[in-house]
Amino acid sequence: MTSTPLPPSSVASSPAQETRTAIARLEHVIAGTPDDAATLIELANLRFAAGQFRASVPLLLRAAQHLPRNAPLIVALVQRLIACGEVNAARACLDLLAGAPQAPPDLLATQAHLRFSLGEIPTALNLIEHAIRAGGDAPGIAHMHAMLLQFNGRIDAATATLDASLARWPSFGDAAVMLVNLHKQTPTANRLTAWREQLQQLPPDEQQPDRAFVRAEFEYACFKTLDDLGQPEDAWPALARCNALMHQLNPYDADGEAAVVRAMQALSPTAATHAAPPDSPCPIFIVGMPRSGTTLLDRILSSHPQVESAGEIIDFWRQLHWAADVTPNKTRSLLRIIERSDAIDYHELGARYLRQTQWRAHGKRWYVDKLPANIQMVAFIRRALPHAPILHMVRDPMDTCFSNYKAMFGNVSAYSYDFDALAHYYRGYQELVRHWHHSLPDTMFDVDYAALVQDTAGVVAKVLAWCGLPPSDACLRPDRNPQPVATPSSAQVREPIHRRGVDQWRRYAAQLAPLQAALNVER
Repeated sequence: MTSTPLPPSSVASSPAQETRTAIARLEHVIAGTPDDAATLIELANLRFAAGQFRASVPLLLRAAQHLPRNAPLIVALVQRLIACGEVNAARACLDLLAGAPQAPPDLLATQAHLRFSLGEIPTALNLIEHAIRAGGDAPGIAHMHAMLLQFNGRIDAATATLDASLARWPSFGDAAVMLVNLHKQTPTANRLTAWREQLQQLPPDEQQPDRAFVRAEFEYACFKTLDDLGQPEDAWPALARCNALMHQLNPYDADGEAAVVRAMQALSPTAATHAAPPDSPCPIFIVGMPRSGTTLLDRILSSHPQVESAGEIIDFWRQLHWAADVTPNKTRSLLRIIERSDAIDYHELGARYLRQTQWRAHGKRWYVDKLPANIQMVAFIRRALPHAPILHMVRDPMDTCFSNYKAMFGNVSAYSYDFDALAHYYRGYQELVRHWHHSLPDTMFDVDYAALVQDTAGVVAKVLAWCGLPPSDACLRPDRNPQPVATPSSAQVREPIHRRGVDQWRRYAAQLAPLQAALNVER
């Protein structure tokens, strides 16, 4: 007689059941060896994967107190601590790692990446140069070196590093993209022929994602070169090919983005308060669309003797996930946070954010948290940090969207590579801004980009007054600001303030007509 087979669900346990079993096993192990760092990290990773964000953090912090001399283990712990928003503990672990004698180049390069991810640009540059002196020799190391040189304002050195990299690795697309963005390309100083030669070696219908990405990079390098040379009719097809590839590699989640905007609009309004700042360092938030001038405003503010730039940090986003006990997962996690928003302890959220970020002020009274995507965080920021000024950068819709479309962000900002996606994302941004101004009046101060570059002194005076800062002429010359700047526009913002970015889209008005129609913008 043949037995009836059991259904698959009875034969094999589900992934969730397997995770629960593994957690129970590791908890039993830890009961006998409570200070074993490797086991603590493994258990924390399982809890994190199971959606137990908060429960994973104490395990990581305990592991940080009992680290063996094991570099890979320390690196793994630092990565997880950063992901959980425990930046102070991550930096302490990196300090231990820095004391390792005769560290191999790969370990030094890894430390450089981690310090860079924390915004410690000068330290990261020192580490990557140490890695090179120790024998580190790979495209990734060279690219990191050039990028850190650029962010530290050493443009000529970055250019030389990229030139050397492309001489050795001519198909290195990351280097090509960075090189064309460092300088305006000229008839006597460009590599257009080299970029086209690389494209000839890559099939236009490439299906392998890595190679398709490289092709997109060289298409972008051609676009940027031709655009700089004043040949828009030849430049545009290269940009269109680049973005078609990038859109295919990075599909835009229109439904997810729309759901977040709707959920944000349904949040219970909280009366805006612009409380007096505490005695300890205070953040100033800059929000808005990417490529709207947020980096310029950051440079202006951080030129003030009382202000430091913290750069583009995601600390508030991480601390919000901790406060709601939601594992980060893009739009889905934001929707869960909104569902739990009434149960969040906002005083604790604000205190945790300050505890993990105030070191970035480096002894100054204020520090700038410039993350455009924090436009989604405005209601949470206001409740958690009522004393923190919020500045909203506003730029012409067509200039903003064109600047995003031609930016080549890499495998992020999926909205930016397709007209329909870009228009959809921008309309959602506009809806959110209108909602914040209506439901939380006087929470954000709008800073108009065109007005800022045309009447810098007048606009800066209003910005400083809103933030409670005394006047400073240094803010009128952000090109003299020596602080590192780690954004795609880091080379441009070291120039004196100019008006070239106003109405820049008009050079491609015909090609941008479908986008203009989708945005319902009249010109």
